[in-house]
Amino acid sequence: MTRVDRPPAGSSQHSAGHLLWLVRTGRATTRAELQRRTGLARSTVGQRLDALRDAGLLHANGVTTSTGGRPPSRLEFNHRHGVVLAADLGATHARLAVFDLAGALLADSVMPLHIGDGPEPVLDWVDGELRIVLRRSGHADDQVRGLGIGVPGPVEFTTGVVHQPPIMPGWDGFPIADSLRRRWNVPVLVDNDANAMAFGEYTSTYPDCPSLVLVKVATGIGAGLVLDGSVYRGIDGGAGDIGHIRVDATSQARCMCGASGCLAALASGAALAERLTAAGIPAASGREFVSRLTEGGPEAAALAREAGQLVGVVLSTVISLVNPQVLVLAGDLAGTQFVTGVREVLYQRALPRATRNLEVVTSALGDRAGVLGLSALVVDSVYSPAEVDQRLELMNALEA
Repeated sequence: MTRVDRPPAGSSQHSAGHLLWLVRTGRATTRAELQRRTGLARSTVGQRLDALRDAGLLHANGVTTSTGGRPPSRLEFNHRHGVVLAADLGATHARLAVFDLAGALLADSVMPLHIGDGPEPVLDWVDGELRIVLRRSGHADDQVRGLGIGVPGPVEFTTGVVHQPPIMPGWDGFPIADSLRRRWNVPVLVDNDANAMAFGEYTSTYPDCPSLVLVKVATGIGAGLVLDGSVYRGIDGGAGDIGHIRVDATSQARCMCGASGCLAALASGAALAERLTAAGIPAASGREFVSRLTEGGPEAAALAREAGQLVGVVLSTVISLVNPQVLVLAGDLAGTQFVTGVREVLYQRALPRATRNLEVVTSALGDRAGVLGLSALVVDSVYSPAEVDQRLELMNALEA
């Protein structure tokens, strides 16, 4: 399936890089289709395709159906040109993966992690684990084309720096992208984990969706927005940080951001574990709360439904403001009781017009959404028209 039909901002629609983008995204698969899409002469298209083939970025694979005469060759992006790495870091667990350039999973690993250990120990660990997973995939360091890392905090995407992350003590201002770039010598993208998950759901499950909102409820609560095919991050990476909206001015429940009555302080996995423990049923973490919920405990079920209702209060505003086509509920807590609570309040509070065409679903990808989204973000960046054109210019300069 093809994503929302919008070329990358600032790209020339006549360059070799743009032709590759058309092929890579399925918008054109033959030379004739490229001519029709761009208006370029056959000879010009041929020259640019030759340059892309010489660079190992494009190849012909079989033929398409002919309308008369010799069947045209089918053009394909060379998804074996390299691999990309992805590390989706949560508060307590991490998933690390290797993908080919078409998004096929080659190897992965899920490991416990304590994000509060700080950036240097955590990134040292991530670096080592990625190398292990890469070797298991059968690839070498020089085949890596880029790396994506997701973290549970607000990220300034252009610099790869986290700013004031409530559940990541010691990370404020740390140059995550620079640190990993020095280790791997490839482009590194850093994004909020909910953004990565939202983009993963979009590219893998809803590629034709013009507007998608994903809400992740785990140790904390955050949201990711994909609008017209691009992640919307706000002016400095703070878009979607709904966990710190104050929903109860009378509550004394303290949030990790320092305020009281925040959505995360009342409805996150960590908060629900504390409330269940206070009720006499021990739960040391959000995951333990989910275990109690899975076991069928009525107390846990009631708390999960109440958490869903609180999240639904905030989402009723989000849905009215953004008017998305798809709302994805994700994270450890996104089970039946939680989803029921969200639906109860969302459809009661939001305007009927805002929910008339809204599809409310649970994540189709589960905890794989983050690494899939990171992989797609890296490929879109590394093989963007501008980056490809720059690479071809460098190759020409070296050959001159």
